Amino acid sequence: MLFESFATAQSVFLGAIFIIALIMGAVVNKTNFCTMGAVSDWVNMGDKGRLNSWLFAIAVALVGVVILESIGLVDADGAFPPYRNGQLIWAENLLGGILFGIGMTLASGCGNKALIRVGGGNLKSIMVVLIIAVIAFYMINPFPGSDQTLFTLIFYDWIRPLSIDLARNQDLGTIIAGAENGAAARLVIGLLLGLLLLILVFRSADFRGSKDNILGGLVVGLAVLAAWYVSSSVMVNVDEEPTGLSAYVQNWEFLSDSSEGKPADSRPLNPQSFTFINPMGQTFGYASQSFDSAYLTFGVVALVGVILGSLLWALISGSFRIEWFASGKDFLSHFIGAILMGFGGVLAMGCTIGQGVTGISTLAIGSFIAFAGILLGSALTMKVQYYKLVYEKEATFLSALVASLADMKLLPNGMRKLEKV
Repeated sequence: MLFESFATAQSVFLGAIFIIALIMGAVVNKTNFCTMGAVSDWVNMGDKGRLNSWLFAIAVALVGVVILESIGLVDADGAFPPYRNGQLIWAENLLGGILFGIGMTLASGCGNKALIRVGGGNLKSIMVVLIIAVIAFYMINPFPGSDQTLFTLIFYDWIRPLSIDLARNQDLGTIIAGAENGAAARLVIGLLLGLLLLILVFRSADFRGSKDNILGGLVVGLAVLAAWYVSSSVMVNVDEEPTGLSAYVQNWEFLSDSSEGKPADSRPLNPQSFTFINPMGQTFGYASQSFDSAYLTFGVVALVGVILGSLLWALISGSFRIEWFASGKDFLSHFIGAILMGFGGVLAMGCTIGQGVTGISTLAIGSFIAFAGILLGSALTMKVQYYKLVYEKEATFLSALVASLADMKLLPNGMRKLEKV
């Protein structure tokens, strides 16, 4: 998609992302696609319906991305955030994933689900989104009058030295076959992994019989793929040479006669797809800059699109309901959960969609680590909550934690003091 002016190209880019997000928000609300709910159904009831929907979304996005990348229609190497960066921040991916998994369980849903609930009238989720937004913003941006961020103050000195310099991109194709053959290897690995996921999910008769689970996974996967395509394909014609939006901004002084309309940062114009924690921070920044269009990004319009899509479906279906905290304990749980999601989502470099679908579609090792961390954090939290519920005062947090870890084969069964439930 080639345009004669940057302004037109940017408008088409943001407009297309808004429409995709609007559709995704409506369908996610309609189908009750929920990654936290997927883990809950699996852990607490043994029901894999929504988990299969999530895996289906991953398969659709993964197969689509590796095919489009192989024919030059998607550029995941230059993505924002840089999923395939040669520096593997495994400890940040893992710790961030665990924190995010715990947080989304306490707050009754991941970042995407919080936006869906805002559109459905849930006032609790507004608080969750606001807390995540502030933390995500200051994890990346310095405090006023300072050069320090929350990340540099709390995490950088001890966690960044644990990263591994791979001296090459961290996608599975490049790691296995080298830089020269990485693209071909990604295509093969992506198609095989995608096929295995499709076989796995469609083996389930329950999944095959659930139109909502199929529709939810399909639309989320296609939305991620469509956003990758749009963000990789919208370009400006510069002397008959297609130029990406980010590259245009980096060379603005040479390509434009005026600073009017110049975005504040070129990175959010790189190829990318849906993720929701950093965009909440971007939206906070956009609002703090008095809604200056220079700070309007993919993430901001995606966030607004998902909320409005959810609202649209809630109004059409008559499911719009105002909901507030049931108790002080409910408030505290959501408050703590939002804080953990804010820190965890930035550390992990994404959420259940940002790493759990978008990141995995790039075959980045860090995305698989973050995904595993999210599952671990969420499942462990649910098990601890269940043991506390069943045993009540008899179960301390430590005894419930040990029993939960034993259930998950992460500790010897002999260490447990609570009988398995």
